[in-house]
Amino acid sequence: MGTHVIEAGFPVNSEAEFEAVRDIASSTSKTTCGLARVVDDDIEAALDSGVEMVHTFVSTSDVQIEDSMHATREDVVQRAVESVERITEAGATCMFSPMDATRTDETFLIDVIESVSEAGTDWINIPDTCGVATPNRFRAMIEKVCAHTDARVDVHTHDDFGLATANALSGIEAGADQAQVSVNSIGERAGNAAYEEFVMAVESVYQCDTGIDTTRIMELSEIVEEKSSIETPGNKPVVGDNAFSHESGIHAAGVIENSDTFEPGVMTPEMVGATRRLVMGKHTGTHSVRERLEERGYEPTDDEVRTVTRRVKDYGAEKRRITVEDLERFAEEAGVERQREEVQI
Repeated sequence: MGTHVIEAGFPVNSEAEFEAVRDIASSTSKTTCGLARVVDDDIEAALDSGVEMVHTFVSTSDVQIEDSMHATREDVVQRAVESVERITEAGATCMFSPMDATRTDETFLIDVIESVSEAGTDWINIPDTCGVATPNRFRAMIEKVCAHTDARVDVHTHDDFGLATANALSGIEAGADQAQVSVNSIGERAGNAAYEEFVMAVESVYQCDTGIDTTRIMELSEIVEEKSSIETPGNKPVVGDNAFSHESGIHAAGVIENSDTFEPGVMTPEMVGATRRLVMGKHTGTHSVRERLEERGYEPTDDEVRTVTRRVKDYGAEKRRITVEDLERFAEEAGVERQREEVQI
């Protein structure tokens, strides 16, 4: 699809994960990345797996330094610099993350960034590890980071308050070059910025070319849903079953006339490999019922359309799912005739 970087896993985690990262790295021409703490064994495992990029990270917020790492700020800076130097000396691309950046003392955060920049890191990733940033605050933080490093800047956002994609976009607006995203938003706790949401926002709302083949987004989403066994909610933006579905009579009538009326004209279902659906329920109107009846070969009169629509609304009001078979039964009961097929002899 043209995805730029694949962060394939944490090679030191287990033999199975090391093999998975190694297999991914050897199976694609795209840049692959391995994750590593600021620990020699982690970095060696990532380098040995064959990835082109090593993403090394260390906590920088005081609460994580003291209660998770049991270390000091000085330890953090020293380990960060040594790890960046080890990766760059090995000839790999280096990405460094100050974990929990959005809960880190800002002066110390800049000290860390300047130190790893001097050590030669290629990328600095700013993670909103606990999902506490807001778009305006995150934008200001990324602007400040960009002003204190010559490295390229990347962002990593979590969705604890439903702000992951918005924050990632704010980071890009502020000067970041790249965002870390995950298909279907799958990630720690409430997940990360969604691949499909971020790509389509950049492509459609910002009108920028990402280089991604967006027509395969739905296919990719379905593969991840199947393999992860994590069901995608129906109201999930871009890839949910309801993303391009219309029940309301006003909405359905509008999209039948012109899809731009109740869909963002900058993003069509075809762009992501999806299809538009007119679904039936208690809010369904006559335009949608007529359209569906004609699709099934019926020739309804105006009165018959109104009769069938009333049946659809009443049935849907009982919280029942209305199927094509139900619609055909309503049509037959209302005496709606089917189109006659002409036969040439």
